Amino acid sequence: MGGTSHETGTDPIVVALGGNTLLGEHGLGTIDEQLDVIARTARQISEAIRAGYDVVLTHGNGPQVGNLLLQQERVSETPELPLDVLVAETQAQIGYLLQQALDNELTDSPDFITVVTQVVVDADDPAFQDPTKPVGPFYTEAEAAEKSFEARRVSTGDRPYRRVVPSPEPVEIVEGEELTRLVERGNLVITAGGGGVPVVRDDGLRGIEAVVDKDKASQLLASALGSDTLVILTDVEFAYVNYDTPDQRPLRRPSPKELRTHLDAGEFGEGSMEPKIEACLRFIEQGGERAVITSPEHLMDALAGETGTQVRA
Repeated sequence: MGGTSHETGTDPIVVALGGNTLLGEHGLGTIDEQLDVIARTARQISEAIRAGYDVVLTHGNGPQVGNLLLQQERVSETPELPLDVLVAETQAQIGYLLQQALDNELTDSPDFITVVTQVVVDADDPAFQDPTKPVGPFYTEAEAAEKSFEARRVSTGDRPYRRVVPSPEPVEIVEGEELTRLVERGNLVITAGGGGVPVVRDDGLRGIEAVVDKDKASQLLASALGSDTLVILTDVEFAYVNYDTPDQRPLRRPSPKELRTHLDAGEFGEGSMEPKIEACLRFIEQGGERAVITSPEHLMDALAGETGTQVRA
């Protein structure tokens, strides 16, 4: 694998992959499905790198960590692991698959490096008093009542309950300075997977049962790196108003003010598009030049400004 310099003299762009974009079309999450989707995604990311973009890659892990939680429930012979450890496991798991696929695509570039990342949250964050982030499998009402953790109704149907955990705001990336040095040296980095492992600072660092939103952690990273562009890849080409209705309309070049108005009106799905919009606005407010929401197959056109939701300062 080549040792050639990858520095282009430009600021890095942070590209955030959704966890659901790493599953196969049937959403079962088999390793063959994941490998196939990751290979396609790697080709799209590689195209951007060959075009001269310095890419720092982040990713979600919702379906993957949900599978681990389900495995723990069904296998009683092994000790149960806390959620922060499962986030660390899936960071390494997905990072390994991504970096291998990217290394195979970019044989003349430096190897990708996966950094298992810790993200500091405030132990007094109000989110700890009101867990809202659904994780893991679905349950009937009777099954949910028997669980040792809090489960809430989050959908309709026969199994509408899921475990909910706190989703506190990210405050600091513990490995931030080292990540900056890696990027400045021209390394290709995969980091902040699943929003990072949530930790609090007391006498030292301590993992905590929570899930940090991946898009908000990606924004924090992008702002810390001085990136001029944040790209959030999801399963739709645009963010929409009136989504999934006959009146749905893509947001192509909304101003930050227009986007804030739609956000405050509750236009975007909680836990899905809403945190992506919040991350984009926060990135612009903290000095970023451009935030983009689109799907992986439209990445290059979106970087060229030709598609996707484009939010500019």
